[in-house]
Amino acid sequence: MVRGKIQLKRIENPVHRQVTFCKRRTGLLKKAKELSVLCDAEIGVVIFSPQGKLFELATKGY
Repeated sequence: MVRGKIQLKRIENPVHRQVTFCKRRTGLLKKAKELSVLCDAEIGVVIFSPQGKLFELATKGY
């Protein structure tokens, strides 16, 4: 079974938008950590939430 393409557009409901942001932020940071470990790469990620809160990740190659 194949998933359909997701149409990228702004989520109008603020609650749904915040939930999606949190889930995607977590996934993005997890993938960055995995890339760092698997490829021995130094990764830096900076994310600003819609409210202006800062989320960051900096890794050092293992």
